[in-house]
Amino acid sequence: MSSWKKAAKTNQKVHRERAQPSARQHLGLLEKKKDYKLRARDRNQKESTLKLLRKRALNKNPDEFYHHMINSKIQEGEHHELEKGDEFSKDQIKLMQTQDYKYVAMKRTVEANKIRRLQGQLHMTDVVNETPNKHIFFVEDEQEATEFNLAERLDTHPDLVGRRSNRPRLKDLSKLKLAVGPEDIARINQERDLSYRELMRRIDREKELTVVQKTLEIKRALKQKRALKPKLVAKGTPHQAPQFKFKFERKR
Repeated sequence: MSSWKKAAKTNQKVHRERAQPSARQHLGLLEKKKDYKLRARDRNQKESTLKLLRKRALNKNPDEFYHHMINSKIQEGEHHELEKGDEFSKDQIKLMQTQDYKYVAMKRTVEANKIRRLQGQLHMTDVVNETPNKHIFFVEDEQEATEFNLAERLDTHPDLVGRRSNRPRLKDLSKLKLAVGPEDIARINQERDLSYRELMRRIDREKELTVVQKTLEIKRALKQKRALKPKLVAKGTPHQAPQFKFKFERKR
């Protein structure tokens, strides 16, 4: 019986939905009930939203203050967020505006080579001597501990006891023939202090150039056309370049 019903439906008339009359073709497609329901639901939702906003505007306190007001403004009736730029020092901003990437990379390489050369000359012996050292000496009894002489035990001059490096023994000192006076020693110490200061300045300069170079690299990468805009993870500071998270894109 069911098969006979299916066979009978093959010859029945197909009922199509009424189309737009030819005289009203310029008005577009004829709206059906499902289209009206979607349009009505959207209109009712917008009216309820406007009603809620009007109620909030009437109940708003004119003296009320939000900190977000400082970071936003209204233009032509629309809210816009104020974009905060990266925080850099004046010298870094001036360098980024006037010099290009290759110049910054070249200057950073020069500074790194000079730092390596200065570190090879100074050997950081003063830093080693300032580091506290734990050296344990064992004695037989309390009397030997009270009469213990560190310079005599190390077989060196008392003025050289505080050194951790370049601490010669007395027999080696007796063989040395020094032809320098107190003035020469003061001059050598002054030159050494100047070298350490120059080294610190060059290290700070190399760090600043590193931040500038990475910032320029990121700006060059942001100028490239991408399907998805990268996400800002951390803003730039005088000690760190801005960090972005890029969407992975497969290359052909």
